[in-house]
Amino acid sequence: MASPGAASQDAASQVAGSERPDTPGAGREPGARATSRGPWVTALRKLLQDRAAVASLAALVLIVLCTLAAPLYATRVSETDPFTSNLSGSVVVDGETVDVIQADTGGLGLGTTPIGPTWTGHYFMGADGQGRDVMARLLYGGQNSLVIAGGATVITLVAAAVVGIVAGFFGGIVDAVLSRLLDVLWAFPVYLLAISLSIVTIGRGLVLGPVTISSSSLLLPIVIIGIIYVPYVARPIRGQVLQLKRSEFVLAATGLGVPRHRILVTDILPNVATTLIVFAPLMMALNMITESALSFLSIGVQSPAASWGTIIEDGQGLLYTRPWVAIAPGIAIVLTVLALNVLGDGVRDALDPKAKLRVRKGR
Repeated sequence: MASPGAASQDAASQVAGSERPDTPGAGREPGARATSRGPWVTALRKLLQDRAAVASLAALVLIVLCTLAAPLYATRVSETDPFTSNLSGSVVVDGETVDVIQADTGGLGLGTTPIGPTWTGHYFMGADGQGRDVMARLLYGGQNSLVIAGGATVITLVAAAVVGIVAGFFGGIVDAVLSRLLDVLWAFPVYLLAISLSIVTIGRGLVLGPVTISSSSLLLPIVIIGIIYVPYVARPIRGQVLQLKRSEFVLAATGLGVPRHRILVTDILPNVATTLIVFAPLMMALNMITESALSFLSIGVQSPAASWGTIIEDGQGLLYTRPWVAIAPGIAIVLTVLALNVLGDGVRDALDPKAKLRVRKGR
């Protein structure tokens, strides 16, 4: 997995060569609208021709559909509540009634061991230390992990776009102030800043003016993770806006007396949009890893809710007896992050074919 700075440079590589005709509807003759496909349609066709990107997109859709089926699986298949302890429960396996939490027969025989994978409907991947169905928790945890990663990505992209565009377009004292604020956030290591903010807010929640976010709400990790990655996207956006300000079509529009807000909307935003689209899957992958790390440290998603990170933490003490409790969510994280990165590469190549050539030349 690439570092945040590397992801920023990789996604920002599509900035070079951005021209006014690359925006939707630009550079066309009035009569050519019916016959020209347009850059967005062309980019979509190139993306669909990328087999790796299409396969990763299909994998992401399958993962999302599986997590959305979590309530159906819990009620119709496993018939258990994945958020309630079931220490004294039992399940029928191959016609025999088996305790969910079994007495440990090894050593002094003083401990207990949860039931292992049955590979049937009930406790398909076994139970955790509290007697909860691992498969059901895996699906519910996937929902929360995807929601947090997606929500944090939206916050990061929106905040970074606003800061980067305003700083690059208006310049002067506005650029200086915003750049110094980004430098302050950039000075902290990502995980150190995320852990610090999580520890401070985990007990009393987060107060943003009239809005209070409780420590048990998923909004808390969404906001924290969304904030810490803003500098890694805002800086490339600012650099692209500075480059666009010196481009011929913007200078021509300025010389003709076009209002600044119109230049911002018609010339700057469409070009910046492609960079934000390239950043989206890459930042979502980073945000998912960050959320899993915080949840593993018990400062992310709070009980009784679950995420893939919390399930790995639950299975830490069962690695030698019931390894699937920790292995299953780990595999889910790896597959999801890998699919997001491959999709991000495909989106980058589709929106900026020159970036692929530059990468090959760099090798």
